[in-house]
Amino acid sequence: MSDSLKKTVETELGRFNEPYLDTDLMSARAVRSLEAEEGHVKLALDLGFPCGQYGQQLAERVRAMLEAVSGIDRADVTVGFSVAARAVQPSLKRVDGVRNIIAVASAKGGVGKSTVAANLALALKADGASVGLLDADIYGPSQPRLMGIEGRAQAKDGKTLLPMVAHGLQTMSIGYLIDKESPAILRGPMVTSALQQMLFQTAWDDLDYLIIDLPPGTGDIQLTLAQKIPVSGAVVVTTPQDLALIDARKGVEMFKKVNVPVLGIVENMSTHICSKCGHQEAIFGAHGGQTLADEYDVDLLGELPLDIAIREHSDAGTPTVVADPEGALAAAYFDVSRNTGARLARQKKDYASKFPNIKIEST
Repeated sequence: MSDSLKKTVETELGRFNEPYLDTDLMSARAVRSLEAEEGHVKLALDLGFPCGQYGQQLAERVRAMLEAVSGIDRADVTVGFSVAARAVQPSLKRVDGVRNIIAVASAKGGVGKSTVAANLALALKADGASVGLLDADIYGPSQPRLMGIEGRAQAKDGKTLLPMVAHGLQTMSIGYLIDKESPAILRGPMVTSALQQMLFQTAWDDLDYLIIDLPPGTGDIQLTLAQKIPVSGAVVVTTPQDLALIDARKGVEMFKKVNVPVLGIVENMSTHICSKCGHQEAIFGAHGGQTLADEYDVDLLGELPLDIAIREHSDAGTPTVVADPEGALAAAYFDVSRNTGARLARQKKDYASKFPNIKIEST
């Protein structure tokens, strides 16, 4: 290997900023392997988060950048990812078959949190990860409708529940355990017990991420999540309006107090898109999510529009990422999912975890 050529490549990679990780490729420790000899460079990058088609685009950009450097005639670049287990609250037992749990919260109802959670999970899956989705809203489960799932969850051995699979996701919800029209009449301890049973007694199969769709508020479910469930990070969903931001602040504060890192803020319903003319208007105000993110020194993971197509896709049981994966709306969800995965990849690893990393390459 030519040491001088290798140093040249490393210098160039140190100048190349990867937008999702928000740092250069050397600082991100994204170089999996590097060979450089007589003008020929072979480079393999590992981003640490699901990258899908973006990985292919990045590989091409890096290749073009390197081949423009004097002394490099040819560059073969591959971009893949591995998902490592990240640190959770001290002394908590990890869930079997799950590397990372991401909680999606809003602290206020009506901001589209469940739709965001569903599309976040589906986008991570589409980008190559193994993903599960747990509906933690005991009183008002939404995911069975969003996922288009009918029927009851089955028991594997009389004790363990088999997840219901939809669109490639492993899912679990109280909606799979009771009649669709029956209310869940449960009080505090029973609610938290139901959540723990669905989490720990579901036969999750080797998940990189388990997305938990939390109910609104900061009550028993959220406290149980903080005290007894090993969470790697949280995503807080809000709309731009002041009333939603008041409750979103409570959600951020709750996670801070229980030592669960907030990966960032998702601003939903940022602008309304007219279905007739395509005009966009910030009917709920503007920049509220960014203001909240700046206030707590966390990232704004993305801004999602209010569009009738999102509602139609959700009601049909085929969320936007599945219904129109190449469309502009799905692109916004993919941006949120990649930002979320990248922020989690920057968290401290859980070296006690014995789950192997996955490797998926894009060339």
